[in-house]
Amino acid sequence: MIIEKERKKMKKILGAIAALAMTVGLAACGTPVSQGTANQNQLVVGMEAGYPPFNWTQNDDSNGAVKIQGTDQYAGGYDVEIAKRVAKQLGKELVIVKTEWDGLTPALVSSKIDAIIAGMSPTEERKATIDFTDSYYDSQLVLVVKKGSKYANATSLADFSGAKVTAQLNTFHYSVIDQIPGVDKQTAMDNFPAMRVALQSGTIDAYVSELPEAISAQAANSDFVMVKLTDGFKTSPEDTQTAVGVRKDSSLTKEINEALKTISSEERQQIMENAIKNQPAAE
Repeated sequence: MIIEKERKKMKKILGAIAALAMTVGLAACGTPVSQGTANQNQLVVGMEAGYPPFNWTQNDDSNGAVKIQGTDQYAGGYDVEIAKRVAKQLGKELVIVKTEWDGLTPALVSSKIDAIIAGMSPTEERKATIDFTDSYYDSQLVLVVKKGSKYANATSLADFSGAKVTAQLNTFHYSVIDQIPGVDKQTAMDNFPAMRVALQSGTIDAYVSELPEAISAQAANSDFVMVKLTDGFKTSPEDTQTAVGVRKDSSLTKEINEALKTISSEERQQIMENAIKNQPAAE
């Protein structure tokens, strides 16, 4: 009797092991686990929410702002409006995750977010790590200075010789400063709000920016003015384009490209004009 009981107990154990093995086998041979975020009904988008008019942080949902995940704040701006339209075309709920600029690519690669929509340029260096969609905004480089300064009427890069100039950390904006002869290149800064504070205080004489941000800066602060140069910075198209960052070989690249095609150039321009107008004055 004792032997029979032990046999039955052993059969139960072996049966449980077999069931577990079958479950593991089916998981391994079945549909691959998605590389995206857990909820496939969501499009989780990362942005720094501190680069107006492309993206910023505000305290309410006015002008179509979207709540930032895990906070009581909202994200607004050009990127948010583009993200809303893309998510709608994909039939997904838009989720915004606020992430520091340097953390965006790691967050994408580690599947914490599905896409980067943050005014990011599709440079060759970034393409080594992630893929990009078609461009959803094309811009140009300018410099932002204080109104009334000796650089406010500059027309060439040479006019900024001796000027204290900076740009955002880990952007091509910072690398083009080297094209200014005799420039006093300053340490790169983490974000645009920090550069605006530095410019206002006189810590720097100018910072490199894209046209929309510069328009935004002078609209937000009457002490600022943007300078367009007759012999501007030499750039490649990829430097001045803005595209959506996605994981390598992701099906989202094609899907987002199809969604972007539904947004006309006229609508994109109107979205940017509205973003410049609606940006928080504090930015």
